[in-house]
Amino acid sequence: MAPTSVSRRDVFRSIATTEYLDWPAYDSTPLYNQSSLTALTEDIRTVSGIWFEHSAHNSVEGFVCQYPLSYVDLNPHDQYSGPTRYEMLQLFRAFLLKEIHGWGHETALAEYLQQHSETRRLLGFDSVPDQSTLWRSWNKRFSADLRETVERTARTLLANAQNAGVAVPRDPERKLQYHNDESGPTDPDDQTVLEEAAKISDHVSRVVFPSFSLNRGEGCEIHENAYWGLQTYLGLRERLAANEGARSFVYESTRDRTPLGHAHREQIRDLSIEQVRAMYRQAITRLLNEVAETEQFFRAGIVAIDITEADPFTGDRTGHEDEIIGTKEKTDEYAYQWASVQLVGNAVPLVLDARPVRKGETRLEIVEDLLDSAEELVHVDNVLMDREFDSQHVLEMISQRGLSYVVPKRMQTSEKAQAKRLLRRDQDRYETDRKLHLGKNEWHETTLIYRRKEDSEHDDHRQYSVFMTNCGSGHLTEYGYRWEIESGYRSIKRFMAATTSKDFGLRFFYFAFACLLYSIWRAVDLLVQVELTGEYEHSPIVTADNTLTLLKKETGIG
Repeated sequence: MAPTSVSRRDVFRSIATTEYLDWPAYDSTPLYNQSSLTALTEDIRTVSGIWFEHSAHNSVEGFVCQYPLSYVDLNPHDQYSGPTRYEMLQLFRAFLLKEIHGWGHETALAEYLQQHSETRRLLGFDSVPDQSTLWRSWNKRFSADLRETVERTARTLLANAQNAGVAVPRDPERKLQYHNDESGPTDPDDQTVLEEAAKISDHVSRVVFPSFSLNRGEGCEIHENAYWGLQTYLGLRERLAANEGARSFVYESTRDRTPLGHAHREQIRDLSIEQVRAMYRQAITRLLNEVAETEQFFRAGIVAIDITEADPFTGDRTGHEDEIIGTKEKTDEYAYQWASVQLVGNAVPLVLDARPVRKGETRLEIVEDLLDSAEELVHVDNVLMDREFDSQHVLEMISQRGLSYVVPKRMQTSEKAQAKRLLRRDQDRYETDRKLHLGKNEWHETTLIYRRKEDSEHDDHRQYSVFMTNCGSGHLTEYGYRWEIESGYRSIKRFMAATTSKDFGLRFFYFAFACLLYSIWRAVDLLVQVELTGEYEHSPIVTADNTLTLLKKETGIG
């Protein structure tokens, strides 16, 4: 079935009504324009991801011929200065066609256009360019950046089509290539790793940072990137506040003008929490799109949800009682709290979403909100949570979504009694079904698994932990993955700027941006590992400091 005006309208209506998606990208941020190749790649990725899900769209070639390019300006990437017979946009489509078919020479493209008059018409060719014209156009007329964009875009189209079950002319390469890359050694040295990290950090930053915008007016003297560069710089040094950091950043940055600390804070405070979350989700969407082009990413499926708290607050919290709330351990201290959902297990540990925790919010509301975000972004199979989420209503909601869960249970009288019986029998493991009351004669069915801890410091029933799951004991080993979110929190807090401000929005922005820096680091590490070794090991080979330094220094962000 061929695309129609109705099916095309369905695609763009879906994009317009889907949160986290913007098209065209240049219209959503001042950091892109109509000639931005990064924006073009992102646009084609966004549209193709929806396009191939439509029942009328079962041809990659059809997408190449019909994707709207009228808004794109490729003139800055045209190496010719004199009059030419063929338009840049025509040639862009033609070479995209060549790439999706995997033809190694321009002759095959010329012959194909000669034999397929309808394709030739859709591409806008009155006559077929010969092999030599096509060769000169690709090697002499197209810039190196434009050639790379064609190659990357073709891989994206093939991957999105294949993921949607559409037949593809060739299998996409799930291994990214960057400028002048050659295959690296199987055990790369530090210099090779750093050089590859520099190239990939440069690319990733240009994809991710345009998601953030300060909504400033025209003609501002300080470039918006300078604010994100300063925020990244604050993350390089633990407990560095904006005022002190801004003074040092003047000497570290290559920019003529950088923001002062108070100006930086004022711009951030103007952002609402809803705006920060929307920008964060868009940035993570773009980051996921980058790593999703590698086969190593397709092991995603397990997420962990948790709440972390800032350092105890010791000042006067009058007027902020709903924001500076108690600690998770129910002490007499107060602290800001943030919740997040993160990929764990074999997947690269990206923070998919983050949100503040306010007084009066239920764990059910928090988990629903974060799962809504996670399921928009990735395929989720299993949810891991700490014992503070052992609510029957939370577990029922997860089951209703068709997801499995593993959650430790707080031991009440009956669980303590059972653990004592197991201790007397010297039994290491025990399973039993349990019905949890939901109210109005409704119940949630779960399985309780008692497991004896190895080398426990206790000699009584406290040797046992109790877990609740709806997926059988085989998934209990996955709960060990939850430690990754705690490990991630340690890095995230280290990336946060210091502040004494009580402004809830500013505090949350610092946490969310630190989550983004952490996620960029882990994504860059995955891409470097895949590029140099073809594999992904969970232990990073790129350091967080190296990544943040490159983000600030190599890309012009700073």
